[in-house]
Amino acid sequence: MASIPFVKNIDFTPGRPDRVLDGVRRVIANNPGPFTYTGTGTYMIGEGEVAVIDPGPDDPAHLDALTAALQGERVAHILITHTHRDHCGGARAFAERVGAPILGFGAHPARKRKPEDPRLEEGGDREFAPDEIIADGAIIQAGGWRIEAVHTPGHLSNHLCFALPAQKALFTGDHIMGWSTTVVVPPEGDMDDYMASLDLLLAREDDIYLPTHGAPIKNPKRFTRAVRAHRMMRDAQILEQIRHGRVRIKEMVAVMYAEVDPRVHGAAAMTVLAHLIRLARLGRVACDSEPGLKSEYRLAD
Repeated sequence: MASIPFVKNIDFTPGRPDRVLDGVRRVIANNPGPFTYTGTGTYMIGEGEVAVIDPGPDDPAHLDALTAALQGERVAHILITHTHRDHCGGARAFAERVGAPILGFGAHPARKRKPEDPRLEEGGDREFAPDEIIADGAIIQAGGWRIEAVHTPGHLSNHLCFALPAQKALFTGDHIMGWSTTVVVPPEGDMDDYMASLDLLLAREDDIYLPTHGAPIKNPKRFTRAVRAHRMMRDAQILEQIRHGRVRIKEMVAVMYAEVDPRVHGAAAMTVLAHLIRLARLGRVACDSEPGLKSEYRLAD
């Protein structure tokens, strides 16, 4: 297994505003779990006139904490990294409280659920609709700060990171998380896109990553290289599993994720599927039907 320098220690109290960088505060929601770690971290950029990134789940206690932390200030923009409910479920309710527009890449990707697909804890917010659609390179500014949108598809096709050039900081949403690798669930998620987005980050010159879940990452290039190496190793592991006769995803997950919390095995299966779709595109594996959780895979001729 590629060694990723995870950052798992984080000093926080749910609902407490903490300063993580000059001009950047964070409030963590009380929604810990196998997909959210200690909970969703909402970032507030600037003072007096503020941008809020990922207001989090539809949780009145968290929205109360955000409102209290911003007392006497004006929220100029609400920015959404992507449309999973733990990031944007409370966006509309928060917008109504503070009178600010919601900016995001777009609605949640349309997807038809297959009967065998696992029900993951943190699902998509299919009712989400931004007030303003933004794309790669969009500039958002007010109150002396300037933020740039960076499109990073992979975890979801509508995933954005947000750069704060003055601090050489990148708010990475779920694209890079300090405590865990990122789940990629087809078809909304795509492993080829994810790998390309990792390469995009490696071409940048950020000094620090601020993920929505977990602690800041202060060695971003080293960390991203390790994540990329881990994904390449997963490709190799899957090919090895097939060579040993484990031709179904369920069989592969039982071996590859034997030491991982069983609550995330459904998400792991979907990520293995994302790798297999990628390997099929590369001509490394094949199956007799469209790649799916119940397909049988073989090494390509």
